[in-house]
Amino acid sequence: MADLRTELRAFALGLPETTEEFPWGDRVAKVRGKIFVFLGDAPVDTGTIAIKLDEAHDHALSIDGAAPTGYGLGKAGWVTVPVVELPVDVLRDWIEESYRLVAPKRIVAAMDVRDD
Repeated sequence: MADLRTELRAFALGLPETTEEFPWGDRVAKVRGKIFVFLGDAPVDTGTIAIKLDEAHDHALSIDGAAPTGYGLGKAGWVTVPVVELPVDVLRDWIEESYRLVAPKRIVAAMDVRDD
């Protein structure tokens, strides 16, 4: 799982204007100071990530072991999902969806122009 975590971390930090921080002992990726993915590592790796989802929200919750994220974040669309046994491309898609929901519209627009 360490290789998968490394790959997911690298993907998240490769998105425009992201930083890595460690609030509350969790490894998170932020865009412009806003968290878009909790990558775990606090203090025991639970084998999960937490992301904010809209389009993929119901799909993510249908995964065995997935649940609305605690501390009231679930009410805002955050889902905690297990990373084992999920295809890495699905996890990357969900991380990107979370990024797009949290990032300023200007950054997302520039990202879309770059992808064309």
